[in-house]
Amino acid sequence: MRTPLPIFASLVLACASVAPLAQNQSVAPGNPETRAERAYRQAVSEGSPALRTFLASFPKGADLHVHLSGAVYAESFLRDAGADGLCLNPATLSFNQGACPAPAKPDCAAALIPASQFPRVTCAADQDVYDRLIDFLSMRSFVPSSGISGHDQFFATFARFPSLTQNHTGEWVDEVGSRAAAQNQQYLELMETPPHSNADAISATMAWNPDMASLRDNLIKAGLFNEVDAGRADARDAEAQRKQIEHCDTPAQAAPACQVEIRYIYQIARANPPVRVFARTLLGFETIEKTIEAHEPGFVGINFVQPEDGYISMHDYTLQMEMLEYLHGIYPNVHITLHAGELVLGLVPPEGLRFHIRQAVELGHAERIGHGVDISYEDNASQLLKEMADKHIMIEINLSSNEGILGVKGAAHPFPLYMKAHVPVALSTDDEGVSRIDLTNEYVRAAIDYHLTYADLKRLARTGLEHNFLAGASLWARQDDFTTAAAACKGQTLGGDKPTSGCAAFLDANEKAKAQWELESRFRAFDAKF
Repeated sequence: MRTPLPIFASLVLACASVAPLAQNQSVAPGNPETRAERAYRQAVSEGSPALRTFLASFPKGADLHVHLSGAVYAESFLRDAGADGLCLNPATLSFNQGACPAPAKPDCAAALIPASQFPRVTCAADQDVYDRLIDFLSMRSFVPSSGISGHDQFFATFARFPSLTQNHTGEWVDEVGSRAAAQNQQYLELMETPPHSNADAISATMAWNPDMASLRDNLIKAGLFNEVDAGRADARDAEAQRKQIEHCDTPAQAAPACQVEIRYIYQIARANPPVRVFARTLLGFETIEKTIEAHEPGFVGINFVQPEDGYISMHDYTLQMEMLEYLHGIYPNVHITLHAGELVLGLVPPEGLRFHIRQAVELGHAERIGHGVDISYEDNASQLLKEMADKHIMIEINLSSNEGILGVKGAAHPFPLYMKAHVPVALSTDDEGVSRIDLTNEYVRAAIDYHLTYADLKRLARTGLEHNFLAGASLWARQDDFTTAAAACKGQTLGGDKPTSGCAAFLDANEKAKAQWELESRFRAFDAKF
């Protein structure tokens, strides 16, 4: 069994008492923000349930690190398996396609059960199968045992999801968007894998060529870009489906989730041969570039996924970062966010912890880093932290995921280390369905474990929207400085109902600034409740 060890606990303990993140935000004793802060402190003193109640409707801005399939709860996959006519095998907890006739009368010992009829009220044993099935498809009830770590269980769940025959992407986006709306979130970037069968077929006919320019030319000549339209359509169709479910075109019936703005991150599976990774990545860059040129919602950035400790992921890590460096030179407008440093000592040799985050930043041109747990093991970690702060490279912090997969939590987590170094950070969920959490849960954890102030929570939410991949300029005059608005809106009540004509024009021309203005409006409404 692989038992991940805590990372550089002594360094993190030294800064576990987190200094406030806010920058000299003075408020009058009796104004709404002061009253909200007092209510927050009272909730903290009363414990997690009271804090959860307080934070449930706290404006959280964005969740920027969300794998769509991992965000779907197991119960939804069971529902979709039933809709697709799949059969459940209670013995193996697997779903099979093909004929699965319903018995003439209840047969509680049947080898196969129509998923649409499971669980059956007439069969008491179904509850046990149901419980084991939900546990099998998630981290619920998981306890590490000999040979099976949290890491193993977490990543194994994805291969256990039913092989569905219909496209349920729009339903899943609606599920995640509806959950976000219920928690006063306004923006999501969902990682999704578009069609790539043509890219795989073409790359299978070619050998890896270190001359990436030549390889790129050959892939394009072979028709790689024929799949670009399918990728763009994948995102458009998901949005159309979820908006139809949410009745977004009928104001009187529109669901709250219609107010959640969604964009997509193009996933690249890193555990593949180099030529296949390069082909998919090139296809992804071209797809995102065409989406940007068309000014359409859809894919806004690219990311590499799959376990970072896998053999190919470790062996080819530098090569894959070099691919990104090359393609970034051709597509400088395509945003890049990367999983890097989702590792701990013991999971890989010490040498494997020394360079992933640095190469993601310096070779991979990452604007955001997902996880970044092994930062303390990087060569010259202090210098790297300063570089990330200076370059405003944001860290997507996934507290529950890091505990479940890596066994890292509390003082062993680098969350306070990043904050002390002034690296921008925001909270995210990673795979909320697999982890059985939501974003509010992550705010509660962060507030309690790291003694955050109310101003800290606001800064986390603002940072998420500052580093999203929406088009246009920021509302703020200086990056990650939330004290002074951009010139067009300077001196106004941020989030107010009546911005000046110049400010309104600025907001209309910049999607990012408009979303940030909306967050300030939500802060004003939330604070006014106290």
